[in-house]
Amino acid sequence: MAEFGDFISALGEFGLYQKWLVLLLSLPLLLNPFQMIGQVFIVVDVPHYCNTSWIRAVGPNLTEEEQLNLTVPRDADGAYEQCSMYSPVDWDLGSIVAYGLNATEKCSSGWVYPSAQQPSLLTEFDLVCDRKDLNDISQSVYMLGLFLGAMIFGPLSDRIGRRPVLLISIFIQSLFGLGVAFVPHFYVYMAFRCVVATAVSGILITALALGTEWVGASYRPRAVLITHCCFAIGQMILAGLSYGIRNWRLLEIAGSAPMFALFFYIWVLPESARWLVTKGKIEEAKKVLQKAASINKRTIPPGLLGQLKCETQAKSGSFLDLFRKKHLRKVTLIMSCAWFVNSLVYYGLSLNVTNFGLDIYLTQLAFGAVELAARISCIFLLQWFGRKKCQAVLLLLAGVMCLIIAGIPKDQPVATTVLAIIGKFAASASFSSSYVYSAELFPTVIRQSGVGLSSMAARVAGIIAPLIRLLEQYHRAVPMAIFGSAPVLGGLLCFLLPETRGAELVDDTRGGRPAAERHVSDNTGVDTPPTEQKNEALLSGHWSCS
Repeated sequence: MAEFGDFISALGEFGLYQKWLVLLLSLPLLLNPFQMIGQVFIVVDVPHYCNTSWIRAVGPNLTEEEQLNLTVPRDADGAYEQCSMYSPVDWDLGSIVAYGLNATEKCSSGWVYPSAQQPSLLTEFDLVCDRKDLNDISQSVYMLGLFLGAMIFGPLSDRIGRRPVLLISIFIQSLFGLGVAFVPHFYVYMAFRCVVATAVSGILITALALGTEWVGASYRPRAVLITHCCFAIGQMILAGLSYGIRNWRLLEIAGSAPMFALFFYIWVLPESARWLVTKGKIEEAKKVLQKAASINKRTIPPGLLGQLKCETQAKSGSFLDLFRKKHLRKVTLIMSCAWFVNSLVYYGLSLNVTNFGLDIYLTQLAFGAVELAARISCIFLLQWFGRKKCQAVLLLLAGVMCLIIAGIPKDQPVATTVLAIIGKFAASASFSSSYVYSAELFPTVIRQSGVGLSSMAARVAGIIAPLIRLLEQYHRAVPMAIFGSAPVLGGLLCFLLPETRGAELVDDTRGGRPAAERHVSDNTGVDTPPTEQKNEALLSGHWSCS
């Protein structure tokens, strides 16, 4: 019986059509880093003091330094307190200078920031002192949006198709991403960012499905990881963009408006032929397969194309199959755990960029560069060592780096940053591995549901990661100790998963043949495309989507 991979092999496993598709899927991911971690650069901490303009009523000619000296207490290091002030009194200036003020209170009239400072999220919405935690809370709200996006768009993509979900996600991200630049209140900002995050999540998991379902087995890592490389390049662009544009509203516009240029996808983005077949839409599947073959300058043998028919329509998979089927339950639980710990360490390092002691723009540029290297190297690592070993070892490496950072003194910023960069390399490569691995482990009929559930686990970790940073007030090593120990545990669990290198994708939930029997590889263990002769031999077979 012919498998769908034989049709992909006939039209070309990674021809011009697939390369064009990968380019289309890469463009949204080029813009996504701004939404994912852009807030780090619009909430940069600046010196601030309580607004003590009340003293101007009795001392209008006081200099700024004299005003601070009279109305703001100093800390143990001799610097002005940023979150407290002397309580206002109705004395004359001479009495204030002669006797001084003693009673203190929290800032009651707002804060004063450097006059040369461009408007930032921190200065406009006063995210300082008692409101400082709102920054991390808003990041958690964003991660909640990613969670909701995975929960909504994963199953929806399995139900209505990959193409419409991707188009809807692009529209939502464009509209609400630009809307963030015009919000009047911080809580509205958080709500809009949450909606943007749902769209970002939809784009990530839907691009994964299209990227894997249109290419041959040996090219799947390359297709997925090329899009991830664009995500890394987007991080480097983010560093330069945020360095050059310090006004947070202008930065939001610059980072969000280009998404509107992708509306032309309505006319050029194809649906997954594999998904169409599993839904019994055979004529539509034939049309897109023939179009792909034409662009690749290949011809699908008429006899082979004629076998693309359903005797009975494919039985749709259910979200419950992920737990009802024994072989899927194990995969689902372990991959969800892997995504969870991977997300925890990835965002733990990414959102901590301001705490490593070096210039944040330079550190972000280094993070983007090392992430690009990680995504590229992952293409070869997955091919040489397989999915299971890469996933497990990379998680272990990321965790060990964080555990070492937890023990590094605070006065060693260079050592801390170098270790963080190594950890970011491992976490990024591991994240890429998990995308490829998950797409290969879950059947087509519930692939988006499985990836969506794994992504939901990752988003729960994303919600928790900013909140874990709040534990730093008890001891600076606590957050990194948590970020490090979790991936070590997850990495060990990954050794229990089956290997899928070179295996044909499974379409239904029945389990199918073992991965080892479906491998397309040579004696070297390196994945290679099926031979042309195989297609001719399969002409006597029969494709069934039942």
